[in-house]
Amino acid sequence: MKIPIKIYPAFWIFSALIGLLLANFDFLQMFIWVGIIFISVLFHEFGHALTALAFGQKPQIGLVAMGGVTSYDGPPLRFWKQFLITLNGPVFGGILAGGFYLLSIYVTGKVQPLLHQIFLVNVIWTVVNVLPILPLDGGQLLRIILEGIFHVKGVRYAMLTSSILAALLSLFFFVTQNIFAGAIFFLFAFENFTGFRRTKHLTQADRSDELRKALENADIQLQTGHKEEARLAFEQVRKDAKEGLIFVMASQYLAMLDVDSGHKKEAYEILLPIKEDLDPQGLALLHALAFEEKNYSLVMELGPSVFQMVQQPDVALRIAYAAGALNQAEAAVGWLETAMQGGLENVAEITKETIFDTVRSDPSFQQFLSRL
Repeated sequence: MKIPIKIYPAFWIFSALIGLLLANFDFLQMFIWVGIIFISVLFHEFGHALTALAFGQKPQIGLVAMGGVTSYDGPPLRFWKQFLITLNGPVFGGILAGGFYLLSIYVTGKVQPLLHQIFLVNVIWTVVNVLPILPLDGGQLLRIILEGIFHVKGVRYAMLTSSILAALLSLFFFVTQNIFAGAIFFLFAFENFTGFRRTKHLTQADRSDELRKALENADIQLQTGHKEEARLAFEQVRKDAKEGLIFVMASQYLAMLDVDSGHKKEAYEILLPIKEDLDPQGLALLHALAFEEKNYSLVMELGPSVFQMVQQPDVALRIAYAAGALNQAEAAVGWLETAMQGGLENVAEITKETIFDTVRSDPSFQQFLSRL
């Protein structure tokens, strides 16, 4: 069986940049290094792909900006098989490094220093790749081990461990003035910590391939304009998942469909119980729906976060209205000023609305009115 290989343009660009650095900006040697990087990365990915193939999977290899990615489809695999598939990438990298080392011993002449340098590069890359930091292979191995012990919580533990280790390494590289490596590990730390926070309600249902595919199919129905079929599909996903990230995503889609069809109260009731888990788009939608439902306390609670993400004058005005309704004069003035800075017009007319009656006599509100 053939293993499909897709090479993205970013791979060549990134390889050329690394090649230039390794070749001291000698363009002829740069092309040699691009070829070496190509062979090294592909050999590494074949370690993953051939092992996956041996376990009855359908692997495919993608060469991307930061290296390679091997994905595979097929029947669910036990953890030890996942572990071997992941491990054999670095193993193949080590074998390739050993091969170049032997060549550097037995081949003499001008090519010997280059062979030794290639050996060193492959050793360094293999060692770096087994660091227990996601998305490196070492991080994937850590995830598989922890998931096997702690089930779905192990994924979060792996993310947290990865973020801490990556942050420490980033700090080390910045202190030693290795800016490029420091930036890479800082990115790893940020992505892992973001993932750790985002997956605080991760459940076993989120590891279900069937549920993920059902969610994807429902999204396809929505994107192709089959809204009623999409609605039924999202409702079924919510029913099957019951909780977790897939449940939240299906809920957000369903709420957006409800708003689109004019059922705003139903959308509000879907999103309110999961407000802590919503992504920025879902949070902004709940904020607008809470205002329509006159849940002004929730509008004030969500307001700063939503405005930070959206920064639209209508969001600031919505918060100002809520502050007025809750008799919070200073907050109402602050958000009205923010809305004005964002381009809101007719503020003088807006302040005459009855929702501001409770704060109209407040000195801070009076002072604001005098400036209009």
